[in-house]
Amino acid sequence: MTPFILVVEDEDALSTLLQYNLDKEGYDVVVAADGEEALTLVSERLPDIIILDWMLPKISGIEVCRRLRQRSESRNVPIIMLTARGEESDRIRGLDTGADDYIVKPFAMSELSARIRAVLRRIRPGLAEDRVHIGDLTIDRVAHRVKRAGKEIHLGPTEFRLLDYLMQHPGRVFSREQLLDAVWGSDVYVEARTVDVHVGRLRKALNRDEAMADPIRTVRSAGYSLDMDA
Repeated sequence: MTPFILVVEDEDALSTLLQYNLDKEGYDVVVAADGEEALTLVSERLPDIIILDWMLPKISGIEVCRRLRQRSESRNVPIIMLTARGEESDRIRGLDTGADDYIVKPFAMSELSARIRAVLRRIRPGLAEDRVHIGDLTIDRVAHRVKRAGKEIHLGPTEFRLLDYLMQHPGRVFSREQLLDAVWGSDVYVEARTVDVHVGRLRKALNRDEAMADPIRTVRSAGYSLDMDA
């Protein structure tokens, strides 16, 4: 699953440059031009990482960071702050507000890319690796294979993408609508109940051995999560 990056930057030239380069590196990139738009976009679709400018119209980057850290669903989303303010006191303030990293303008694109990879490796290792292990589940994105307790499991392409997304966020509960956007795409019309059908197929494939616990947890009126401690 391609990591989803939200870039929050009001300078058109810089936001265009960031979108172009991050797209080229294979990320799924969306740009917000102000703090208000950023908060709206995060509530619609949770990013895997946020590149957040300090100085923004409407709501400042520092305030956006503070609000995101107050929300349970976005509390753990990695944030890299961009700023022209290089003083140590500003860096400390940014990090204290909840930023995971801090980069001073002007910067080389290669440095930002390295920071993004480092943050993803540290906070969401599943997004930075081709092979991910959660509990007794292993998913290999390159070979397109899934194993549970060493035994290969055959999945259809939709079930594979669904499992891949859930394994990137173990323990987090996703609504049907969030899963539809992440797995099927927001530009495709699919009924929410379709998620239930594919979760059922995925469960059936993962739970062939009745002695094994079902790793997919149904949360009533909320959605689904991958919980290997279930």
